[in-house]
Parts: sequence; C-alpha cells; structure tokens
Amino acid sequence: MKVRVGFGRQACLKNWLVALVVLGVSACNSSDSDDDSNQGYIKFYNASKNAPEIYLTIDEDLDTSEDDETEITFSSVAYAKALGTYEIEINDYFYELAWQDGDSAVRSELEIIYQSELAIEKNTLKLVVLNDDVTAPDVVVYNIPVIDDDDDDTYSLFNFNVLNVSTNNNVIDVYVSESDETFNEAQLLGSYQNKEISDNHKFDQGSYIFYITYADSDEVIYQSDAVDYYYSAQYIMVIRENTGVGSSPFIMDKVSNSAQIEYIDYNAEARFRVYNAIPVNDLLPEYQGEVTVHVNDIDDSPEIESLTFGQLSTPLNVESGDYSLSLLAGNNNTAIVSHHLLSLSENANKTVFFYADEENVDDDNDGNVDEDGDGIVDEKEVTIHSLVIDSSDNTSIYGHEITAVNLADNEDFTLVNIYFVRSDETIESAYYNRSFGYAEHETLYLNNNTYQVYVVAKENSSNIILDSFELILDEESTDQFIVIENDVNSATGYKANTFSRSSD
Repeated sequence: MKVRVGFGRQACLKNWLVALVVLGVSACNSSDSDDDSNQGYIKFYNASKNAPEIYLTIDEDLDTSEDDETEITFSSVAYAKALGTYEIEINDYFYELAWQDGDSAVRSELEIIYQSELAIEKNTLKLVVLNDDVTAPDVVVYNIPVIDDDDDDTYSLFNFNVLNVSTNNNVIDVYVSESDETFNEAQLLGSYQNKEISDNHKFDQGSYIFYITYADSDEVIYQSDAVDYYYSAQYIMVIRENTGVGSSPFIMDKVSNSAQIEYIDYNAEARFRVYNAIPVNDLLPEYQGEVTVHVNDIDDSPEIESLTFGQLSTPLNVESGDYSLSLLAGNNNTAIVSHHLLSLSENANKTVFFYADEENVDDDNDGNVDEDGDGIVDEKEVTIHSLVIDSSDNTSIYGHEITAVNLADNEDFTLVNIYFVRSDETIESAYYNRSFGYAEHETLYLNNNTYQVYVVAKENSSNIILDSFELILDEESTDQFIVIENDVNSATGYKANTFSRSSD
C-alpha cells in the first residue's frame, strides 16, 4: 500500500519542484507521466462550523485489524481547514469521519459521526467535504480530474475549481479580474448554489482578484485581495461562510495539495474590546480603579467610559488599520497610558488587557535596589502594560478553547500552574494542565465535561492554591478566557476571572 503526499507528476521535476509541491499540483508533459499508474488521490475539507477537529480514516473493510493492507487514519482537520492531498492505490474502500472525545486519538477510541464507501479512481482527486451541523452531518464527495497540461511546455498556466460550501442559501455569482483591474473588467466564472463545484478553469499565471455577488446582482458583497498564482498547479477555491466580525458573508480559501491560504473580504471591518486588569495601588494615586479609553486622540468623547477593575468593555467595531489607545484615570482625567499600539487586520477580533506591574527602581543601574542596606527596597514604581490576544469566533459544540492569562504580579513566584481536574483525577494526575509566566497566556482545548480548576503557584518549596472554581463546558458553552490577577478582597490575594472569548 502506497500513501504519498501530493498528486500530479511531481517526479518529472523532482530536482527543482520541491517547493512547488507544497503549493500545488506540478504539471509535466504527458510523455513524462506514468500512464500505467494505479494511483488516485484523496483530500478532506471540514466545512462544518460547529464541528471539532475531524479525523478521516480509509479502510478496506472498516475493521481495526492490524492485518489490513490498507487502514489509514489521517491527521485531524479543524473547521475551515483541509487535509493534505494523499496518493492511494485504486480500489474500493470504506471511509469514516470521527472526532476525539477522550484523551486518545487512536482510531478505535474516536467517536464516529459518518461512514460510507468510496472508490479511488485513476487520475482523480476524491474531495471529501463535511458540511452543515456536525450532529446531522452532510458529506459530499467531489470527483475532480487531475489536469495534465501536456500542451503547457512553459509551465505558464494554472487550473482551479470553485467550490461553494457556504451555508448561505442564495445562489452566488463569482467573478475574476486581473489584479490591476476592477469589478468593471471582471469576467463571470459562473453561478453556484450551496455545495456546488465548478468545472475546471484554466488561466495564465499571475495575480487575480475574486468578486462575489448574489445571482443577477451587480453589488459586490465580497472582494479578495490579490491572489497569486505563480506555479503550474491545480487549486480549489473554496467559498465558505464568514464567521468573523466583518460584514461580508463570505471568505475564500485557496487550497492546493498541501497548503491553504485564507482570503478575507478586502473591506472587512475589525473588532476589539478592553479588559481592565489594573488594581488600585498606592504608587499610582491618580488611579482609583476606573479608566476611560480613548482611541487615537484624547478628546472629550472617550470610546469606552467608566471601565472599572475586573471589567470587560463592550466590543467596538472599527475599520481595519492601526490604532493608538490611551487610558485616563476616571476621577481626574490623568493619562496613565498613552499611545499603545493596536493593529487590526481585516476581520480581526481582539481583546486588549491593560495590567500593571510593580518594579524596583534602580536609578544608577548598578543592580542594587537597597542602597542603604536596610533590607528594604529603596523605591518602587508601577508601570502599565497592554497585552493583545485574539478573541474567538469558534462555534464548536463538543469542546472549547480555554485561554488562561497570567496577570498575577508577585516577585515570590515566576510561574503559575493551572490544572483542569476531572472527577476521576487529582491535581497530580490531571491530564489537562499548563504552566506559564507573568504576562503570558496559554491555550488548550477541552472536551465538554465538568472540571475543577486549580490555579497554583510555588513559593519556595510550597505549592499555594491561588484560586479554585468549577468550570462546566457543554454544547451551549463558548470558548473562555481565564484571567489570573491580583485581588485584595480575596483570601489568597488573587482571583481567577472567567469570561467568554467570543465578543458577540
């Protein structure tokens, strides 16, 4: 049984087309191809937005026997991602789609959501696409002929199909122009309904812009950046739903045999929100636990008003671009932060954490902060920083991403450990845990369950529980932030604040 990444006739140019194999299907003269090959190709695309990462298995009989000549479970594929293209012997197979609902990714322990049969055919790519709701999956297998450009002696052409997997029920028109042209010069590629794939399109290599309108309309509702095609390769242009913050309903993916590039609407907006993690401190007398947030310029109209310690602002929708954020202390309008950069690309969704740390002052830079030798640091100062982290647009129902942010400022420990303990575990045996330093964050994926969460720091030889709480994840949950911060009202001096990573 042969399994190889890629398809086409890479062997004919193997000495200098290694880089091209990563980006597309190599094209060779027909005289160089292996016409007697008994190989076909398979690829998987996960278009189910509430699905976890999905595993594709190909098997000759659906048994998990070690004696099977053909039994392959490929790497998992997240929503809006594609598996690399694999070469497989021509034959009839069973295939299954499954997700990992436990700690093991062994095939026998995966949760199967779909099974069917599949015929691998010569010079044909079988594109398996998981659509719709993962609890009632719709799986479509597309037969895409592998193009042999035997008349392209200069390797100056490329090929692509358009596939519409968006959940938008409207028929869409897809246009393309050269990158130095506009929609006025664009040519119509075709009209496509949901789950429809186009015939092959062949173009000269270069840069192109794609446009989408609803059928029989000239209003552009999606426009890509310039899409580069500089290799004699074969691509699938996948149109899917935009689950981000931009107003365009679509995103486009350029998918080749082992690479994928996402193209967001050229005019997509962005979104951000602010979290106030600045505790009251005697060294910062002008701040009394409340700030206003100004974007770009400090004026009489702050974009965010009266944001208190431990509070998350409502989201702000803005054009993509670069912004500066300034904070004024709520009581006396004294600037405590000025011109912190926030860069927002198209469709970006960010959360900005403002936090403070207490530092020893060493004016003469000699490394000695106790010049009089009385065992007490001579002087300290408070500095306010910003930390920008992606919010979440994920809608998976079987599990959720948890991002823990360590803003607990204490010179007695440099690391914080967080443990997610299930009912049959202890802290010591907890499978899910992370360790991270001050002003750092860690993300992990947790399947739905009930977890007892412990935040632990080590002081000398002692492990100190900074906070603990119960975290229940189910199909109604969203991805979460857990912010570990100082809190004078807590018995330990610290707390873990939990809120949704989604800004909807």
